[in-house]
Amino acid sequence: MRIAAGIEYDGSAFAGWQTQPHAPSVQDALQAALARVADHPVKVVCAGRTDAGVHALGQVVHFDTDAIRRQRSWVLGANSNLPAAINVNWTREVDQNFHARFSAVARSYRYVILNRWTRSAVHAQRATWIHEPLDAAAMHRAAQHLLGEHDFSSYRALACQAKSPVRTIERIAVGRDNEWVTLDVTANAFLHHMVRNIAGVLISIGRGEQPEDWTRQVLEHRDRALGGVTAVPQGLYFVGPRYPGEFGIPERQLWLPEGER
Repeated sequence: MRIAAGIEYDGSAFAGWQTQPHAPSVQDALQAALARVADHPVKVVCAGRTDAGVHALGQVVHFDTDAIRRQRSWVLGANSNLPAAINVNWTREVDQNFHARFSAVARSYRYVILNRWTRSAVHAQRATWIHEPLDAAAMHRAAQHLLGEHDFSSYRALACQAKSPVRTIERIAVGRDNEWVTLDVTANAFLHHMVRNIAGVLISIGRGEQPEDWTRQVLEHRDRALGGVTAVPQGLYFVGPRYPGEFGIPERQLWLPEGER
């Protein structure tokens, strides 16, 4: 049977999602834990791979197994064999046509910024610290230039291997809650470093270093060399994918900025 599972993790101690030859990965830890429950090797496929230091709130994976276990047994059994930084929140049996990556119709990310003049000991690996004041309203207005279908060549990593740079952003918003500034982005798919590059451009605008239409100017250049600084990974969270309702996969919901609820 095919099993889907919802995973969350703190990526601080891992070299990313994908298996690495000489470094710890989320995939390796999860496969080892599930194999203990299934009593056979398990290969997991995820909805969206994350880089070193990037976190996930609603990562979705699938794996195939001959083992018959209750949902509770998969969850509790896996968690008892996982490090504290990784947790399985739910599992369910799905149709063989379900694919964690290719069945997804959209994906969402959140970038979290701690915007105050002192650093944080608690959130050092879970948020980006910007000590200069940020104009979140200007960042939100600037972000709207990226809505819709565009060639995002200027917003992807130079090493990105995607065949096409064209992506469609269906929602992008920047909001402030006291000392916290959050960037939320939902698109049909993302390029390598796309959200971190968007965040880097918006941070420059929020600091007043660039005008609000710089997001549009960078987009139109279609040249990563003119795309600004890549924001650090610590503030990035893969919120999760969205699937057609027929699969019955829950979508991770997050707080929305005031006026968008």
